[in-house]
Amino acid sequence: MSILLEEKQRAFAELREIKANLAARGWFPATSGNLSVRVGGFEPEQFTFAITSSGKDKSVQTPEDFLLVNEKGVATEATSLKPSAETLIHSEIYRLTGAGAIFHVHTIFNNLVSELYWERKSIPVDGVELIKAFNIWDEEAQIEIPILPNYAEIPRIAALVEDAIVPRIPGIVLRKHGIYAWGANAFEAKRHLEAFEFLFEYVYRSHLLNK
Repeated sequence: MSILLEEKQRAFAELREIKANLAARGWFPATSGNLSVRVGGFEPEQFTFAITSSGKDKSVQTPEDFLLVNEKGVATEATSLKPSAETLIHSEIYRLTGAGAIFHVHTIFNNLVSELYWERKSIPVDGVELIKAFNIWDEEAQIEIPILPNYAEIPRIAALVEDAIVPRIPGIVLRKHGIYAWGANAFEAKRHLEAFEFLFEYVYRSHLLNK
């Protein structure tokens, strides 16, 4: 699929803005985390997305921060940049959901709750108002946020994504690693990410209070 220059520029600008916003919150410790925005048309087996390049300090802005890759995670333009090591996970989420943006961050609370509820394989949230951020409007709604193992080999994780996705929950957590949150566009993905992080902190602090 051909990508217009302005589509690429718009995606990079969106990523630059969200990167600065999340870096200011300390959500990218030690160059961790990755962000992507889908660009152009979409078919499950053919699409393009802009993603953060590997090993960059996300608290600073440089011309080498982003690149375009295809559905296989391969760069679509000549470049010496390497996409994030976790690009294949983004590819699978796009393929399965048709999302417009995916944001992945590492925080203390998403790591703690992923371990706390590892045996359950999901993080339970009961009746918290911010569940509505996922367009779930049931009174006293209860959700379960999926947790996957954090294998060293990314293809092993990517192979588990399809069975882990819950249609109404726009996120997956990797154990002692971080959250992947997605949405129809960058605005929605950011809203979902913020809601997940609030809920993770709520669940963990609630667990401490009830011990």
